[in-house]
Amino acid sequence: MAYFDAASAVPLHPVARQALQASLDEGWADPARLYREGRRARMLLDAAREAAAEAVGCRADELVFTPSGTRAVHSGVAGALAGRRRAGSHLIVSAVEHSSALHAAEAHEAGGGTVTQVPVDRTGAVDPEAYADALRGDTALACLQSANHEVGTEQPVAEVAEACRAAGVPLLVDAAQSLGWGKVTGDWSLLTASAHKWGGPSGVGLLVVRKGVRFAPQGPGDERESGRAPGFENLPAIVAAAASLRAVRAEAAGEAVRLRQLTERIRTRVPALVPDVEVVGDPVRRLPGVVTFSCLYVDGETLLHELDRAGFSVSSGSSCTSGTLTPSHVLRAMGVLSEGNVRVSLPPGTPAEDVERFLEVLPGTVAAVREKLGVPGATEAAPKTGGDLVVDAVGRRCPVPVIELAKVIGDVPVGGTVRVLSDDEAARLDIPAWCEMRGQEYVGEEPTERGTAYSVRRVS
Repeated sequence: MAYFDAASAVPLHPVARQALQASLDEGWADPARLYREGRRARMLLDAAREAAAEAVGCRADELVFTPSGTRAVHSGVAGALAGRRRAGSHLIVSAVEHSSALHAAEAHEAGGGTVTQVPVDRTGAVDPEAYADALRGDTALACLQSANHEVGTEQPVAEVAEACRAAGVPLLVDAAQSLGWGKVTGDWSLLTASAHKWGGPSGVGLLVVRKGVRFAPQGPGDERESGRAPGFENLPAIVAAAASLRAVRAEAAGEAVRLRQLTERIRTRVPALVPDVEVVGDPVRRLPGVVTFSCLYVDGETLLHELDRAGFSVSSGSSCTSGTLTPSHVLRAMGVLSEGNVRVSLPPGTPAEDVERFLEVLPGTVAAVREKLGVPGATEAAPKTGGDLVVDAVGRRCPVPVIELAKVIGDVPVGGTVRVLSDDEAARLDIPAWCEMRGQEYVGEEPTERGTAYSVRRVS
């Protein structure tokens, strides 16, 4: 089985496994106690903190360990907003942040605060000037991921941090996807990360708060981890997380080059092997092992099941895979094709042979899924009967509305229109994307009693 979902979780690094087993014997005692076993545990905790701080590029007393990356984000956002409540209650996030940051923003807004979402371009990147324009006199905090978890696009953190610093606003960086590859550049103020993203054990997160940043931990007080992460430390997991972070960093430079070559091969070969595919994300500024593409006329859930049967573990942001009528917020913010979406994220050590086998299996798998869905053939000729057509796809999920559109577009003359009725939110992305890919004109949308009508004019 080829595991291609490292953006969700990286397999446990051998160094992490060794450190975890060793610290189970040596680090079980309370590090806050003064007796021998407690002192030994404290030494392990301090050493882990020093190692993690060195990898991040911060002081050891600026870093605390949390029970997860999500908890780190929630605690970081809440603590920074509370610490700067006198400055205001305005929060800035990008439209493609991890759900943990967006959920924190929702909670802040529900509590009376204000939130600005900065949009992204079709590659998934924010414009630093747009972030600068979003800064206000009452802005308490800005948040920006270092790299996107779904499409791999790296964000201009240094430029955004410079704008925030000039405005006197702290910037919280979610570095979960990138920290294993290197330090986050720029003059950021807070940083969060998650150990299972770099090959450490799950259940360990990092929260860094730079000296001088106003921060007020929320919730009941606790003496541990500077009051920012209550509860008894999971010392064995913390030690393993720090040890594996140091290990993967030592391997990162060489492995990044190798994985970039493999993902570049996927980026170039998939569109050549599979018709009607859109590769999404920045082609240059991206994480080493992540490549994402969307296949027109494909049910994402079926495609992932078929790839799993063929021996490949991949993930997707398609609405028909997530079990909802709404595509992932990342694909939606980018305005790209969502149906048949596949994210391939290669863990360190992935053999090139696995990638080649994936490229061999993918074309036939996509073709089989399309055939089951009754996708019209590229060479089929349809009579040009004249007049406009209406396709009723209400109640039918992606990719059926687009498939039905493709079936009938040839039934109208050049200049004629097809109106697709759909109540699937994915159609708002996928129909315009189909028009761009097939050289037709997307006219627009209008609400109807049963959903939304999407109008397409035949150009060729």
